[in-house]
Amino acid sequence: MSISVTSLEIPDVKIVTVKKHGDSRGFFSETYTKRAFVEAGIDADFVQDNHVLSCDKGTVRGLHFQTPPHDQAKLIRVCRGAIFDVAVDLRVGSPTYGRHVSVVLSAEEWNQIFIPRGFAHGLATLEPNTEVIYKVSNYYAPAHDKGVLWNDPAFAISWPVTEAEAHLSAKDKIQPRFAELPQYFTYKA
Repeated sequence: MSISVTSLEIPDVKIVTVKKHGDSRGFFSETYTKRAFVEAGIDADFVQDNHVLSCDKGTVRGLHFQTPPHDQAKLIRVCRGAIFDVAVDLRVGSPTYGRHVSVVLSAEEWNQIFIPRGFAHGLATLEPNTEVIYKVSNYYAPAHDKGVLWNDPAFAISWPVTEAEAHLSAKDKIQPRFAELPQYFTYKA
């Protein structure tokens, strides 16, 4: 498997690019091989795949996370369309606590983002009918499913959609602000 891994401004969050082999029939790509990811420094034990379709451009999902002991690392990719993807560091004591990184993921670019445990994750669709597939390192646990307000000014995220334009779930409209969050995660150097 051919894999390229690049750290973002928060070094624990990484962009992953894998090889796409194409010909007149279409393409083939190994999007995940545990051995190659471990060799590249990403050693998460993924246990579940999720597939999400967002019909409208401007759909916002997040900022979501699960609390310990059911916290999750995620590996996110887009198989159709494009998204603006965000990771926010919620690890108390981290040198990047409360800061975020963002990247555009698209089917065309064939890039992925790895987000470790202790981060909130969110996305906004940049095209209609966008499909996202993501792996998680822990099973869904409803009692540990949490979030933080997607457009909290404390994060200063430059979302590609305004509050009036955003298509949000009822839950995401009323998530708490960052200042109201309990300290769920602790940074381990």
